[in-house]
Amino acid sequence: MEEAKIQETATVKIRFDMFHRIKKVRPLPDLVLQVEFMNGNTKIYDVKPLMNKLEVFKDLTRNGLFDLVRVDTGGYGIVWNDYIDLFCNELWKNGKSVSQQRTLQRSKRSN
Repeated sequence: MEEAKIQETATVKIRFDMFHRIKKVRPLPDLVLQVEFMNGNTKIYDVKPLMNKLEVFKDLTRNGLFDLVRVDTGGYGIVWNDYIDLFCNELWKNGKSVSQQRTLQRSKRSN
């Protein structure tokens, strides 16, 4: 019986380790976010492509709503209001690491 409890605990731990939890989020100009994760990595996430996929994200361009972004409870996502939010793993997977972003900016300047 004890062995089963240990196995359940390990399973739960693995599931929580799959999330890239967020520590801080900061709105930047041009509908871009700077997201700092609890593991110390920072990524830049461009929200504009979501506006072509989901109509609700267009609301972020109105009345300064974009600047009201905050980290949701537990760091599992970010929220603007009751109906606009993003999951932490979306930001992790599709965000550009700060070092990647700097490399892209340098290559654009040299062209």
